[in-house]
Amino acid sequence: MSTTTAAQKASAAYVAQAAIAFGISFVGIGIGIYALPLDVWQRGFLGMSVFFLVTSTFTLAKVVRDQHEAATVHGRIDQARMEKLLSEHDPFNSVA
Repeated sequence: MSTTTAAQKASAAYVAQAAIAFGISFVGIGIGIYALPLDVWQRGFLGMSVFFLVTSTFTLAKVVRDQHEAATVHGRIDQARMEKLLSEHDPFNSVA
């Protein structure tokens, strides 16, 4: 007997709240950097640092999600089935 767990889906309100919070914080940091009494190269450095921080955060979130999905029983069963199919596949066997 196999038991499957239903995939948890985020509500539309949660997704909207996350997107709005990200947008507000990103615009806010941009305005903050622009308003600082600094030279152009210093503002550029801070802007590039923020951009790198945001992109690396997205990458880290994806890696953590992928590791979590790979650790689930369902993910491991799918991986085992795929490995079995690939090991049994003979590309030189004609099906005629």
